[in-house]
Amino acid sequence: MTFYLGVDAGGSNCRSRLISADGTVIGHGATGPANARIGLEKLYAALRDVADQAIAEAGLSKTEVREIRAGMGIAGISRPGVRAGLDEFAFPFASFTYETDAYIANLGANAGGEGAILIIGTGSIAHVRLADQSFTIGGYGFPISDEGSGAALGLSAMRHALRALDGRTVSTPLSTAVAERFDHNTATAIAWMDKATPKDYGSLAPLVMDYAEADDAIARSIVEHAALHIERFVETIFKRGATRCVLVGGLAPRMEPWLRARTVARLSEPLGDPLDGALRLAGYTPVTGS
Repeated sequence: MTFYLGVDAGGSNCRSRLISADGTVIGHGATGPANARIGLEKLYAALRDVADQAIAEAGLSKTEVREIRAGMGIAGISRPGVRAGLDEFAFPFASFTYETDAYIANLGANAGGEGAILIIGTGSIAHVRLADQSFTIGGYGFPISDEGSGAALGLSAMRHALRALDGRTVSTPLSTAVAERFDHNTATAIAWMDKATPKDYGSLAPLVMDYAEADDAIARSIVEHAALHIERFVETIFKRGATRCVLVGGLAPRMEPWLRARTVARLSEPLGDPLDGALRLAGYTPVTGS
């Protein structure tokens, strides 16, 4: 019997789903960040971890493990040298195929057909699949890119908090809440920023959204600015030839109400999730209607 393993390795977390040949889910796995930025050895360890979790839950034998076909979407594998490094990884599977996390998210959201996705999570990136080409828009890495993302919201919140502590701008409930995390001490905030990752900045995004929804003036301006970037993404996606676009990612549901009605009207509902896409990458084709 053939089994299919899908892995979604992103900047915030890594998840897996293991299914039997008939599509029955028999195992899951989850761990922390697993993008290329954490280093190839840590990335490999994370991939093995989520795979082993799913295999253990399914109770597969060593012989059955050798019948697994795996599809893995990994954030950051387009960086120089990463794909070559992945070739050194060893898995006890019948086959394993790598692509970007955006690629598998697109496969899942559009059920393997043509279309586009715009991922709004810790970072941001668009991925477009047409009949004759596949390409990304944006996604060059934080802070130079990732417009409209959770990390971008967090960075803007930190800037506002520091300016408020300086007295260069009026303090608002948002700036106070952020400053409280650092005991209202700029030196403490700077020490945190020296080591902060995109995920760390992204952890401030729910706070920004909460205060924006509570009508904090600065929080609203931050979110409205992010919404403009998202709308420009959507416009570009359709200009580049896509006829269908799905907004996905952890921050997407909270950002959608801030978009103009005409932008929302152009968006489509997802037909699946990134792990569905990873399973398709592995070679699984769902039975029609399943």
